[in-house]
Amino acid sequence: MSGLTLHQRVVGSFFRIKAIMIKEIRQLSRDRITFGMVVMIPLIQLLLFGYAINTDVRNIPIAVVDQSESAVGRMITESVKATQVITVKAAYATVGEAEQAITAGEVRGALVLPSDLAQRIAQHRTVGQWLVDGSDTMVSAALLQLRDMPLQELVNYEPTGPSTFEVALFFNPERRSAVNIVPGLLGVILTMTMILFTSAAIVRERERGNLELLITTPVHSLELMVAKIIPYIFVGLLQVCIILGLGHYIFAVPINGALTQILFGTLLFISASLTLGLLISTVAQTQLQAMQMTIFILLPSILLSGFMFPYEAMPVAAQWISEILPATHFMRMIRGIVLRGADLMDLWRDALWLFGFTVVGIIIASMRFKKSLD
Repeated sequence: MSGLTLHQRVVGSFFRIKAIMIKEIRQLSRDRITFGMVVMIPLIQLLLFGYAINTDVRNIPIAVVDQSESAVGRMITESVKATQVITVKAAYATVGEAEQAITAGEVRGALVLPSDLAQRIAQHRTVGQWLVDGSDTMVSAALLQLRDMPLQELVNYEPTGPSTFEVALFFNPERRSAVNIVPGLLGVILTMTMILFTSAAIVRERERGNLELLITTPVHSLELMVAKIIPYIFVGLLQVCIILGLGHYIFAVPINGALTQILFGTLLFISASLTLGLLISTVAQTQLQAMQMTIFILLPSILLSGFMFPYEAMPVAAQWISEILPATHFMRMIRGIVLRGADLMDLWRDALWLFGFTVVGIIIASMRFKKSLD
């Protein structure tokens, strides 16, 4: 090497760099999962941010309690529907039924028109009341815009007070963002950690050579999948205690639901997330691939689950995708239990979906896993 000229050393260095670069490109092209992530991650982010994410809240599901049962009441209801801010999902005879529907998460608010509606209009008093789920600040802000809705052209009405409707904000009357964020953050953190831990579980065994030991044992595939999940359940429960405990004492986030309901609901989500991680682990060949696939799941879980943007503001196609994600169902459950004091019977659809996802996921993961070195 000492006898080579500077030009020869530079040329030799260039060819060595070129050879290694070609090797890396070929290796990347053979790694289909990594190559797919290179294309899919920016594509998914572009579609999510550019198409699915919408801060302009529309089609909020509400209920109507029209105690006046009059033509004027129906006219006001139709006028509110014409704003496209809300969608009437149900009609109830009593305010109590509407409040129960809000607690169960079936609707986000209720328009109450009293029996003396015609008299109120004649006296230019407030014509009714909005009952609003304040646990989601963006949704409540959209419904609060209807408080001053003009009705002059409709019924020749002009309020003498400041507003057309009275508003009752439930669960978060101060409209503090921490009340909405902290329970949702629990879903994001559990999604990230639970999937990341288990997505590399089988891959790690393969890379460290421990899979050879498992082959010689009588452990069945289903037993291995269950054994991989159970230790991380306790890790997830510890995270729940930290997040909700600190959120309650530092940010004064109310915990209105029973602790047993929080425990059972969280166990369902932790199990579903760990199962999703195991499914990734049976597909990925390396820990790097497992991490890439985890990120691929994590991004939609944050953006489409309702954590940052209201579910109702998303296009229908994005809502279909979000319904597949365990995080979407847990967001509804944990906010319903912690903030609105609901129980799992009120949220049985989400609970049943998480349970079914766990059972089916474990079965598929055990079928995909083969106790072999291939």
